[in-house]
Amino acid sequence: MNVFELTTELMKIESISGNEQAVGKFLGEYLESLGYEVELQEVVDGRKNVIAWASDDPQVFLSTHMDTVPPFIPPTEDDEKIYGRGSCDAKGIIASQIIAAENLRKEGFENIGLLYTVDEEESGAGARVANEHRIAEKCKFLINGEPTDLDLAIGSKGSLRMALKTNGKAAHSAYPEMGDSAIEKILDVLQDILKADLPKDEFFGETTLNIGTIKGGLKTNVVPPFAEAGLHIRMVSDLEPVVEALEKAIAGRAELETMSCSLPVKMLEVEGFKQKVVRFTTDIPYLTKWGTPLLLGAGSILDAHTKHEFVLKKDLEKAVELYENLVKHLTTKVAMDAKNF
Repeated sequence: MNVFELTTELMKIESISGNEQAVGKFLGEYLESLGYEVELQEVVDGRKNVIAWASDDPQVFLSTHMDTVPPFIPPTEDDEKIYGRGSCDAKGIIASQIIAAENLRKEGFENIGLLYTVDEEESGAGARVANEHRIAEKCKFLINGEPTDLDLAIGSKGSLRMALKTNGKAAHSAYPEMGDSAIEKILDVLQDILKADLPKDEFFGETTLNIGTIKGGLKTNVVPPFAEAGLHIRMVSDLEPVVEALEKAIAGRAELETMSCSLPVKMLEVEGFKQKVVRFTTDIPYLTKWGTPLLLGAGSILDAHTKHEFVLKKDLEKAVELYENLVKHLTTKVAMDAKNF
């Protein structure tokens, strides 16, 4: 299959987070057919990472995730674009990495591997488990794929998911003075959180905060005894100053619970590539044992997670070329470092 065919074949397999079993099975069998040694690494509930390597000494791995956000949108295409869920985040990236790896193998580059994880869009459970795999100690460089507009990302913000909870007292809505509204409390707290003085960083930029979900109460005729909001914060610092700023804004009026946290990461700069810092996070913070990280992929993050998600076909072809060039550059660097050791 060429890069377009492989992209659409992967996109035909629904793999919303929690349901990656089928796409993992497909990838495992496909990579075995190409001659890779393949391991399907159990993560949870039958969901498995796909880890493949072409030799006994895989020093450079290409990596991304197999899961997507909902809803499933099957692939369509025209002369210029492939549309649908996963086209740029990140099944087109998987396809371009595999094609690049095959081209490299034809040129004699066998010290490469492939790592495809589950659950990146949720808690990063796949990457956390992959970090304990024995093959990680062989890896010198990890080229992760996310939609970066084909730029080399030299930094990515951290990701902090938190739950904000308030409690009240239920009462008949005709007598609200007899109760205590948890929803009114949480609305007041959220207003102050939006005004919080969150950290800034010269390299990563500003911390941003999104109130992603809000729920609470029982019925319209009952004063709500509970409420909860889901927060997603893109961090540019360590965790502590963010929590301190939020707690100051909350001032004891609500409970704050950390659901998941990954810190901002600086990545390798490579001469000859257009470079930038991205606001989103990736599996990289959880893959600390997989060597020096890099980040590059086709497509725009602004099109990911949308109903119009797409990737340009020319960008998939360009991504193949860029991955090949990166692997060659890094392989040369490994050889030079070994010679100078």
